[in-house]
Amino acid sequence: MPKNKKPSLGIRKGDTVQVMSGKDRGLTGTVLSVDLERRRVVVEGVNRVTRHIKPGRFKKNNASGGIINAESPIDASNVAIVDPSDNRPTRVGFRRVEVQKRRTDGTTYPSTRSVRVSRRTGTEL
Repeated sequence: MPKNKKPSLGIRKGDTVQVMSGKDRGLTGTVLSVDLERRRVVVEGVNRVTRHIKPGRFKKNNASGGIINAESPIDASNVAIVDPSDNRPTRVGFRRVEVQKRRTDGTTYPSTRSVRVSRRTGTEL
């Protein structure tokens, strides 16, 4: 991939996704974070691991240390976005739509923007 090209997954923070493979197959959850460089996502309630934390580490979560359960990243290829129209997993496509943009002087002009759409139903995600 060229250095000036930003990688894209089609998955964003806040999306509802379903796990398609792995030990948590079939579970759905909300995406908490996305790592574009490593192509991994953290999904709420999925791929929970037990971590032993020293006192003083991660002060916002656990100041006294101990054992905590937290979500661990999973590969983005193992999840699929859930289509909001029928709550079934779908692939992501992109479509250009016409919009009216406004200049600072108040005049408007036609332009296009890219929106994510469901490949199965065509609805906007």
